Amino acid sequence: MRTRGAILLANILTGLALGFTVTNIGFGDYAELNRMFTFQDLRMFLAFAGAVVIIVCVFALLRVRRTPGRIHAGVIPGAVLFGTGWAISGGCPAIPIIQVASGYLPAVVTILGIALGMRLCRWAGSRYFPLDSGSCGM
Repeated sequence: MRTRGAILLANILTGLALGFTVTNIGFGDYAELNRMFTFQDLRMFLAFAGAVVIIVCVFALLRVRRTPGRIHAGVIPGAVLFGTGWAISGGCPAIPIIQVASGYLPAVVTILGIALGMRLCRWAGSRYFPLDSGSCGM
């Protein structure tokens, strides 16, 4: 039986393992991310591609079937904003937390930017873009 405590503990342990792995392979380093986005070093890009291949194989083995539905109207602009923010700040939402835990304190600015961006997205979404948030729960 899954209890809230067991799920929380599993999430904490998984997060610590992710942070340890990401830090030790250098993916929390801004310079490494910059080299990926400028195509100077494809190591990180190939690691992401490898992860996609692995998850596709796991889904195939588990016979996970997802029927492709209609693409939500906010997916494309959201992906562009997410990618742009990632390229500028040097981190997706998990990386700045790992950077702060590693002692790189300027990543706090990125975390604050993520929080501000989420609030602005909710405000603009409710005021100017009344779209169905789907499973995102905006």
